[in-house]
Amino acid sequence: MISVPHIVESPQQRIAFIRVKTPRGEIVHAMRVGLEELGRVLKRQNVAPSGPWFTHHFRRPDESFDFRICFPVESDVKPEGHVEAGELEAARVVQAVYSGGYEGLGGGWGELHEWIAAHNLKTRDDLWERYLMGPDMSSDTTEWRTELNRPLE
Repeated sequence: MISVPHIVESPQQRIAFIRVKTPRGEIVHAMRVGLEELGRVLKRQNVAPSGPWFTHHFRRPDESFDFRICFPVESDVKPEGHVEAGELEAARVVQAVYSGGYEGLGGGWGELHEWIAAHNLKTRDDLWERYLMGPDMSSDTTEWRTELNRPLE
């Protein structure tokens, strides 16, 4: 389900983002609406993403989600609507790539957390998922790839 986890240094990234707080049952709708607004604002400001989009979660999701929908950028982004400019700080992270549809992401995270526990590593509260290949590129869920990142203390 996931690639062999490894520890990497994730560099600081300039980002454009929308903060989202939503119940678990509304996550798909909230992400779609947020991505659409973020894309429109970046296009209107002539800012091209410098890499794949990702979600930065402030805590492990439970019955609700508290996260940012993000695009890495290299140009300045002016706050507009719900869109803000910010940074994803540099971090040492445990990283793995999950293969498959989004409905299996919870299991992928479970595998990653088992690996982290087996290696006696301490993590921060936050985490992020970088969507390397998804429904915008292929309708075949076996081709979808999501990079899982869990920062270490």
